[in-house]
Amino acid sequence: MTVTPAPTEQDRKMFDGAVAALAEGENSWAAMSLTGRAALLDRVHDAVAASAESWVATASSIKGLDPDSQLVGEEWISGPYPVLSACAMLAHSLRALAQKKSPLEGVKFGTAPGGRVSVPVLPHSAYESILLHGFKAEVWMPPGVAASTVRSHAGLSAHRPSLTHGVGLVLGAGNITSIPPLDVLYELIASNRLTLLKLNPVMARMKAVYEVALAPLIAANLLRIVDGGGAEGGYLAHHPGISHVHMTGSAATHDAVVYGPGAEGRARKGANTPLLNKPITSELGGVSPIIVVPGQWTARDLRYQAEHIATMRLHNGGYNCIAGQIVLMSRDWKQKDAFLKELRAALARTPERTPWYPGSADRVAAACESYPDAEKVGAGRLLIELTAAENAQTMQTTEYFSPVLGVMELAGTGRAFLDAAISAANQDFLGTLGANVIVDPKDIKSMGKGFRRSIAQLHYGTIAVNAWTGVGFLTAAAPWGAFPGHTLDDVQSGLGVVHNALLISDPERTVVTGPFRPFPRSVAHGEFALFPKPPWFVTSRSAKSTGRLLTEFAAKPSWARMPAVFGAAFRA
Repeated sequence: MTVTPAPTEQDRKMFDGAVAALAEGENSWAAMSLTGRAALLDRVHDAVAASAESWVATASSIKGLDPDSQLVGEEWISGPYPVLSACAMLAHSLRALAQKKSPLEGVKFGTAPGGRVSVPVLPHSAYESILLHGFKAEVWMPPGVAASTVRSHAGLSAHRPSLTHGVGLVLGAGNITSIPPLDVLYELIASNRLTLLKLNPVMARMKAVYEVALAPLIAANLLRIVDGGGAEGGYLAHHPGISHVHMTGSAATHDAVVYGPGAEGRARKGANTPLLNKPITSELGGVSPIIVVPGQWTARDLRYQAEHIATMRLHNGGYNCIAGQIVLMSRDWKQKDAFLKELRAALARTPERTPWYPGSADRVAAACESYPDAEKVGAGRLLIELTAAENAQTMQTTEYFSPVLGVMELAGTGRAFLDAAISAANQDFLGTLGANVIVDPKDIKSMGKGFRRSIAQLHYGTIAVNAWTGVGFLTAAAPWGAFPGHTLDDVQSGLGVVHNALLISDPERTVVTGPFRPFPRSVAHGEFALFPKPPWFVTSRSAKSTGRLLTEFAAKPSWARMPAVFGAAFRA
């Protein structure tokens, strides 16, 4: 029999008091107008901006980063920056609704294959069109949903602000510091639900930072923040005062919350008799593919895209739910060996860092046990060539959540290869959170409309073409979550979406596109894209200053601040 430790009596009293305080705040939230809620988000925006310095310093310390390291840029760009963007965009949506307008008012919709409406979400402002020049993102709706429905339904629970939905529990992520605040904001605005945020133990030191950054929500009795481990999370998930649970983490943690831990939990899952008697949404991980469509690339293209893939795997040390895990490439590509050489070099020259996330060494060891021929590239990093279907299965179904990268070869070129890789990703890979496709624009052009038809067959919540899916995560207006259709007993990459600051109802996926080459080579090769080497690249030489300046820009946007951002970015 599995024995789960219980929280102390003191902790239970503290948790009970926090839930009760939030329940008392529900009436004042129900009475708050949409313009009042937007003004509240403005105050959160200012509080996040004021706490950004301590936020990044604390996050960097948790992750063992030297304060002078360029990797600190990751903490600016994936910490306060997206939270500032979300506050501004959610406030915009609420003000539109207050004026009886859709948050999508004035947005020109497009179409996508299969009778889908597409909604452009990046760029969403003149600032974004310059700062992220060359990057675009669109939301694809399910087939058959009318444009008029998309526009009128945008707003979600903010359409009926007085109809609140109780107190929700957010089980916070342990890897990216923006995730818990972003989840809190989405619960509050999109679901009209107050929040008890329980931090992951890894992020316990962020509690003081969050209490300052989110102070306006706490003062309004809309948020409480607690910490603790699995026992505390279990107590709160089953608390009678909690109406809903949202979590970020692994499928194993999700199942422990829903069915209970250990053998008894597995038995309940097998019998489809969950312990949790309330709704749950989730953002979980998976095995993210990186599909490399063969083409005729220059030597600089090979090097740049190798660094791109190294970023997809090694950003945040490899501890991302959307870290690219398997590169799918063509065995018929004449440049295959040259690209693999560049990939090894990119992995090796990426700055080394302390393996900071718990259990990383054990997961790397497990990969070595499954793949004795794994190649060690730099300290603690593995490159694994998957040579047969039976050899690939373990990596296709195990999210290593550590610096482990596989390479798998398939036959074919052009669209035939792309479709084969898409089929493999859909059928054989665990999860549906994010997929990446790297392809020369001239090869996209040669495929014509067939390219988008192929992308439509890739069943992932965010698809990035010549970009990393992390760009979709950072885009406040883009929904973020698994491809729809998972179930409680086969949760894969989760249920529902978050972020989604335009409050789009029931989206299917986000499709991000970026430049194949950085500026100025992009223009020289016929791409109209003025974006330099991205500051989120793990090989960026100016990531720290660019990340800080981007955050300061999000805190107080102005054209006058833009030259400094570009000046830093072009030193990457």
